[in-house]
Amino acid sequence: MIRSASWTLAATALLSGCAITQNVKPVGALEAREVCVVVNAAVSQPAFLTTYVRVLNEKGYTVRQLQAGSPVTECEVTSTYTANWRWDLALYMAYAEIKVFNKGQPAGEAIYDSTRGGANMNKFVNGENKIAELVNQLFPGRASVKS
Repeated sequence: MIRSASWTLAATALLSGCAITQNVKPVGALEAREVCVVVNAAVSQPAFLTTYVRVLNEKGYTVRQLQAGSPVTECEVTSTYTANWRWDLALYMAYAEIKVFNKGQPAGEAIYDSTRGGANMNKFVNGENKIAELVNQLFPGRASVKS
């Protein structure tokens, strides 16, 4: 009985160490059609920003890129992002975070975290597809059309 419980506890501990999480708090309706994105030069993969901008454009938003360090109050709707990649048999996106601010206040957030993925092979996602998925969940609708 004790041995069985020990194996169950060990298996649970091992599997919980291989967690990949994704949490998205979608942005509500926005009055603005322009999203300003603060460029993060620390993100080593330029495809992150390229994909983010492309998906926003496909949803009807116009995107203006702001210099690194710009305040989130620079535009009505401003977004920041960070991401990093790791090597484990192949290069993969280990972490991504996109935050959206409306009039300087938090309006939405998307986080993908595979840093505790360990031996979980699901961590080897296509980075561009994962970014597109996060943006589509973060901005669930199209940009509002003003008349």
